[in-house]
Amino acid sequence: MKITKTENGTKLLLALEGRLDTVTAKELEAENKTVLAGKSDVTYDFGKLEYVSSAGLRVILGAHKTVKAGGGSFKIIHVSDIIKEVFDMTGFSDFLNIESR
Repeated sequence: MKITKTENGTKLLLALEGRLDTVTAKELEAENKTVLAGKSDVTYDFGKLEYVSSAGLRVILGAHKTVKAGGGSFKIIHVSDIIKEVFDMTGFSDFLNIESR
């Protein structure tokens, strides 16, 4: 998986490309630990993400909790129908701000 980071003050955009699975979730989790501090407007761009596993969902949930605990906003944009279906089936769509393609 490739992670592209764009920061502008308290805004953060993380664009993910490839697969967010058991192996790559650890990479995203490590990235989150270094970049989420002090960010109040966090966006994940899933435009080039092909797959998300339960391990990936756990990392997304952790990032969401971290940002929300600090009073910030968290959203996911450019979500494919396949990944949107995973969010719907797991109930993540009920609390995540998700924008489909």
